[in-house]
Amino acid sequence: MEHPLFEQLLLILVGAVIATTVFRRFNLPPILAYLAIGALLGPYALQVTDPHQMTLMSELGVVFLLFMLGLEFSLPRMIAMRKLVFGLGSLQVILTTLVLILISIAFGIEFRGAIVIAGALALSSTAIVTRELLRLNQLSAPHGQLSFGILLFQDLAAVFFLIVVPVLGSDGGNIDTDTLLLSLLQGAGLLLLLMVLGRTVLPALFHEIARSRSDEMFVLMALVTALAAAWLTHAAGLSMALGGFLAGMMLGESHYKHQLEADIRPFRDVLLGLFFVTVGMQLNLNTLVENWYWVILFTLGLMLLKAAIISLVTGRLNHDPSSALRAGLCLSQGGEFGFALLALGLGHQMVDSELNAMIVSTIILSMIFTPMLINYSGPIASKLLKQSDKTSSDPFTPPTLEELSNATEHVENHVIICGFGRVGQIVARFLRPLNIPYIAIDSDPFRTHEAAQAGEPMYYGDARRGDILKAIGAERARLLILTVPDHVESMAALKQIKRNYPDLPVLVRTQDDSKLELYQNAGAAEVVPEALEGSLMLVSHILTLLEVPSEEIRSRIDEVRSQRYQMLHGFLHGKRSRKVTEAGIPNELRHPVTLTQDCYATGRTLGSLGLKTVVVSLRRGDIELGPPPHEECLEAGDILILSGEPSLVEADEERLFSG
Repeated sequence: MEHPLFEQLLLILVGAVIATTVFRRFNLPPILAYLAIGALLGPYALQVTDPHQMTLMSELGVVFLLFMLGLEFSLPRMIAMRKLVFGLGSLQVILTTLVLILISIAFGIEFRGAIVIAGALALSSTAIVTRELLRLNQLSAPHGQLSFGILLFQDLAAVFFLIVVPVLGSDGGNIDTDTLLLSLLQGAGLLLLLMVLGRTVLPALFHEIARSRSDEMFVLMALVTALAAAWLTHAAGLSMALGGFLAGMMLGESHYKHQLEADIRPFRDVLLGLFFVTVGMQLNLNTLVENWYWVILFTLGLMLLKAAIISLVTGRLNHDPSSALRAGLCLSQGGEFGFALLALGLGHQMVDSELNAMIVSTIILSMIFTPMLINYSGPIASKLLKQSDKTSSDPFTPPTLEELSNATEHVENHVIICGFGRVGQIVARFLRPLNIPYIAIDSDPFRTHEAAQAGEPMYYGDARRGDILKAIGAERARLLILTVPDHVESMAALKQIKRNYPDLPVLVRTQDDSKLELYQNAGAAEVVPEALEGSLMLVSHILTLLEVPSEEIRSRIDEVRSQRYQMLHGFLHGKRSRKVTEAGIPNELRHPVTLTQDCYATGRTLGSLGLKTVVVSLRRGDIELGPPPHEECLEAGDILILSGEPSLVEADEERLFSG
């Protein structure tokens, strides 16, 4: 059944919204949702979409993906790590590619297809590996540096494959050495041309646009840069994706890198979603069901092969065996470049559709296993190399409870700081000159290592663990400060502390006062909403400069605190105001409602209306009555200032107008 392009696009977008929402509920990555929708709507299932009609948009998705990866590519950093990048990185890519080519030929795959498959599987996922290493604070660890160095060379190798694959797919399958060399020279020439433009012309253009303070022009210029570079490489007979990567490379060292990332991301996410949907359309579900054991076998074989090659090569170059093995585990998966290369190979009929579906499934499955492998790479390496964690070269090994107890047994009447981020460190800087002893714990191993090196009484630990609190002498402490930003973690820690140490005063720092009563009911002695206290501090400075008496200032601020910051709740929204917080919680809104003669609320008392929001003020002519009593009879021309969540404000406004 054929559908017009618009209907197909609408079906895909609706399906993507539903699928990503469901997959996020189960903490599954969005890429799986896109692939699932593509497989469901594609020609091998419901047959309501045609992957060929989505080709252009999916290609643009790959262009923007590689543009973003190019922005992350650091030429100066690659030069600084040149021995690691060009030595270890080149050996890994060359050996892995050769081995995979031989294996592919052994399975009866022709040479051209074997090159495509080998190139797709030899490269790892830059996005997943760097994200996980950063999340675990292991990018600066030995195995993190090894992984990053290899990934840098893989990015360069991807440029080579993006040039070679279209050449191999032309001329009816004949491999012309002269054409291949010409394409490589063209690619090198384009790289030099774009690098010159990126160092001279583009910074000047972006500088002028930045001076104009036009967001639209900045976004438009970023899009034009990525698409123009893609067109240039396509016109030269090379891959559009190569142009996107080169454009990202030439802008990656500019001052506008982070702004470009923010501007391009929405376009990249939508178009890249369409690309993964078209990849999913290529998945023949019947083939996968019939050959599921081959997919699992290919995935295990790929990950074991890459981990073994990287570990052996790294070890032979005199790197620590544990770090070498951990780097191998980190880079054992397939990557994003693999999808782009397989799409090129399929488009040039170099890879069979059924084999393509199995290879794509292999890459996806290996990417799913990657976060878990990186997380447990230390214990796996220790087990395989028969080493204990204490002998590992990893500098982030936390102390045992006995070591923690011995280190803090002489500290008494101290302050415990749970969470040693910005706020915790500021507190410590005030305690130290006053000779007030303190002990800090934090669940960030890298921060713990840095603080310990700086001489801070800082230890790795989770405030929710009673054994950690006991080891640092919570029963001897005079105060505990919770500065953990995550509400769920902070509340769990507070309940654990008050359960074991009911007499220990606990001060809780929060972002705002939305959970103030919950913390107070859980036993917090004081709750300090950082954002609101910052506003009060600003107001106190303003009133001081206006020569308001200090007693008056202190009295008004104490009154606001005693009323639980009610006066500070909500604000009048503007065009650019965020309606929700970063966590997805609706921001409190203040909204004025003017009553007319025909309004339902006119002539009625405020208490009889049953409003769900708070009426913080009533203006009648030039007079502001403040928070009106429930008995106040409303008149035509009254302006009510409502405060509450946007949905409640809208409902109460409708209630005031129509009842």
